[in-house]
Amino acid sequence: MIDPFRYPLLSKIDSPADLKKLREDQLPELAEELRAYLIESVASVGGHFGAGLGVVELTIALQYLYDTPRDRIVWDVGHQCYPHKILTGRRDAITTIKQKDGLAPFPKRAESEYDTFGVGHSSTSISAALGMAIAAQRKGDDRKIVAVIGDGAMTAGMAFEALNHGGDIEPDMLVILNDNGMSISENVGATTKMLARLLASRRLNRLREGAKRALSPRSLLWRFFRRWEEHAKGMFVPSTLFEELGFHYTGPIDGHDLPLLLHSLKTVKQLRGPQLLHVITTKGKGYEPAERAQIEYHAVSPFDPKQGVVKKASSAPKKITYTEVFGDWLCDMAASDANLYGITPAMREGSGLVRFSKEFPDRYFDVAIAEQHAVTLAAGMACEGAHPVVAIYSTFLQRAYDQLIHDIALQGLPVLFAVDRAGVVGPDGPTHAGSFDLSYLRCIPNLVVMAPADENECRQMLTTGFRHDGPAAVRYPRGSGPGVVIERELTTLPIGRAQVRRHGRGLALLAFGCMVAPAEEIGAELDACVINMRFVKPLDEELILKLTRTYEALVTLEDNVIAGGAGSAVAEVLDAHGIELPLLHLGLPDEFLEHGSREELLAQAGLDAAGIRRAILARFPQFARQENTLRDAV
Repeated sequence: MIDPFRYPLLSKIDSPADLKKLREDQLPELAEELRAYLIESVASVGGHFGAGLGVVELTIALQYLYDTPRDRIVWDVGHQCYPHKILTGRRDAITTIKQKDGLAPFPKRAESEYDTFGVGHSSTSISAALGMAIAAQRKGDDRKIVAVIGDGAMTAGMAFEALNHGGDIEPDMLVILNDNGMSISENVGATTKMLARLLASRRLNRLREGAKRALSPRSLLWRFFRRWEEHAKGMFVPSTLFEELGFHYTGPIDGHDLPLLLHSLKTVKQLRGPQLLHVITTKGKGYEPAERAQIEYHAVSPFDPKQGVVKKASSAPKKITYTEVFGDWLCDMAASDANLYGITPAMREGSGLVRFSKEFPDRYFDVAIAEQHAVTLAAGMACEGAHPVVAIYSTFLQRAYDQLIHDIALQGLPVLFAVDRAGVVGPDGPTHAGSFDLSYLRCIPNLVVMAPADENECRQMLTTGFRHDGPAAVRYPRGSGPGVVIERELTTLPIGRAQVRRHGRGLALLAFGCMVAPAEEIGAELDACVINMRFVKPLDEELILKLTRTYEALVTLEDNVIAGGAGSAVAEVLDAHGIELPLLHLGLPDEFLEHGSREELLAQAGLDAAGIRRAILARFPQFARQENTLRDAV
């Protein structure tokens, strides 16, 4: 339990109205308390860490000056929102963040009226804020609209689409560019270099502002200065880009200087039209280990703030994760095939490309937060004989769906998608769940779709997909698998062939991916046949039809939504052949599962062993007698 008496100012703030009762000279002290409280609370339970520390002063200044929730503040990327949640009535609940039935890790409209827009994926804030500004102004509402975009979110094309539109129609809105040089990894790309050059322009900004204060707007010198300023900015200050897009640019300013932040926000708040305020912050500000190791402290498990994050030694051998299986495979395959290129949209660490980026830097491409570009970049490479591998989370591949269909599958290009975080993901909640990929992938012509039952099969499927002369996807879950021995050979599997894991009688369980392990447990209890389906597309139709001649009923199991998923594909095979057989689909429900551990969410969806057993016996009670007979025999 966190002692509120160690935070005398913060403990009195239950809403922004309480914050506004403070004098401006008290706000730096509040910032110290808020930062210390954030360190203590997140360290005790884990969660996103560095980004929130970087926006403490900015959050205080915004809530102090703006009339929230009437005025709208949109946070992007959403993991910057922890200080915002603390100041908007959720201080004491912050230690429940990312836990089941606790606070969501991102802004969530259903959680608080202060969360004006749900932001889990990045780069949506300017579009959303622009929509809010248009709607408000059409109603004659003078509420203020602010989009805070940072942590690499400005590298995505959608942000510039919104800037392009906003600068054309000129709404009253403010975009705050929180520039900390980071996403999860270091920011990359020309936009990042442009913003870095802006840091060198502070002297020019001081000269410019001094001249404005000294000269009369009606004087000849003022007109000369304005023309000189346009030329000078074009030569020295890349802020011209934002102004050419129609946004009045202010900055860059120190995002940790509260008096300067307050002064700047007061100024731009009075201006009409689209404004862009550029603030420079440090990710992990105020906690030295996080400032030194910004990638490591992006998100943390519980740790002691006095010691920092310490890797715990374990006597038991650590099970390798599917992400690590992919990372090792990628390096091994790259060593054997010079045509392999690795592509990631700003997820080097999360997708397991750190080793590859070091060993094969000339074949590694981090395209920043630009999933659409990542996919079409791969298509272009494939057109010229390269064999690209796109490492991407299931939830982020959704953002490049048109490119996957139009640029890859339609042209039959040999691109391999390593789809990480498939199925139930856990603490990051529904914005990051990989619940839909089997449904949205299996309907695409020319695409081979695979789901491994274990770590070794994942390696084999990656090899199979890479050597396939066409597009392929291997989707695997977060975390580790059953812990099987991984063969080092780069072997392939016959495409479209399932594997019989267990023969049985009466009932056949057709399991996809990580559902094979619980299916084997239940299969042994019910003396059921267990099939590791391996391929979602193409399905092993020959085996499915054979099963219908041998077994009384079929059960499909998948960690994907039932609607349109792998089980639906099995049903389509039966229907196409006019076969009527009892068929039970087990998978994720037609709803967004909230945050919690992966194990909690699987149990909630009825996809743990107990839930699977319960659902099968509820639908097919005749197999309960078989289960009891087996137990009596034992």
